[in-house]
Amino acid sequence: MAKILIAEDDADISSLIRRICENGGLQAAQAFSGTEAALRLKLETFDMMILDLMLPGMTGEELLEKVRMEKRLEIPVLVLSAKAALTDKVQLLNGGADDYMTKPFEPEELLARINACLRRAGRTVSGQTNSDSLSYKKLCIHPASRRATVNDRELILTPHEYEILFLLVQSPEKVFSREALYEQVWQGGYYGEDNTVNVHVSNLRKKLAALDADNEYIKTVWGIGFKMV
Repeated sequence: MAKILIAEDDADISSLIRRICENGGLQAAQAFSGTEAALRLKLETFDMMILDLMLPGMTGEELLEKVRMEKRLEIPVLVLSAKAALTDKVQLLNGGADDYMTKPFEPEELLARINACLRRAGRTVSGQTNSDSLSYKKLCIHPASRRATVNDRELILTPHEYEILFLLVQSPEKVFSREALYEQVWQGGYYGEDNTVNVHVSNLRKKLAALDADNEYIKTVWGIGFKMV
């Protein structure tokens, strides 16, 4: 399993990136300043780094230079920054970055670019073997590509539907409260009045039933939440 260092000072963005990595079958560690990232690179071994530029302590540009010129590390570095100017991209790519994405970003594209960087570096890419897939009845989830199939037919899901289904299948015996699902999928506080989770679960049931009418997949545990049947 490839190990990714996330150098990002915004706690919400860092947590989102970590969740994207872990959902894609990757291991992730977080650093919230350039100085902390440099220390973790010194003490631990990583297969790749996702790098913000506007970091406290040591900027992303300074950290990249340190990684390439001083430490001579050859790990792939994907810059993820709000800086969108062409000159910034060219400068960082010429300075040793392997890829450059601008914020805001789509989770699917970020995971695809991470896997592409790992492939080019000859490192293990998430989701390359069948053992990395999750199966339940006739449902199969492929975390690396964020795809799901039922009876070998594509299950077309929205990003939030995929996240809910992935959480449920990972722990099929666990009952997830609506609050827990909302906080993990939408990354926000749940106040008990929003019907969003119910609507998404209802849509999931309809899509699963359309491809497998013989099996039920998601059960409502009244007064608590949902679990796999």
